[in-house]
Amino acid sequence: VQLVESGGGLVQPGGSLRLSCAASGFTFSSYATSWYRQAPGKERELVAAITNAAGSTDYADSVKGRFTISRDNAKKTVYLQMNSLKPEDTAVYYCNALSIWGGVAYWGKGTLVTVSS
Repeated sequence: VQLVESGGGLVQPGGSLRLSCAASGFTFSSYATSWYRQAPGKERELVAAITNAAGSTDYADSVKGRFTISRDNAKKTVYLQMNSLKPEDTAVYYCNALSIWGGVAYWGKGTLVTVSS
């Protein structure tokens, strides 16, 4: 089982990044997926979530209107499009997959996003 994030990096305030999370080793279409982030010295927080069939999404108030979560079940990949980035978006971003039947969850190792001029 693997979740591998990519797409992080250094971006200036106001810029954009697109994170990807590629899944393998499990039935991706049976898992809801989410993006979390953890800034230095802070707890991990939920950023965005999407149901297994991509029928519903949810966002943290701090990113609403700026971030968009999506997924491609055929490619077993979930995405996070991040626009109008702010310095406070700086964090390690983690991908999470949660079984629709509950009880099983997987995490990626994270990708660092740094927003700085």
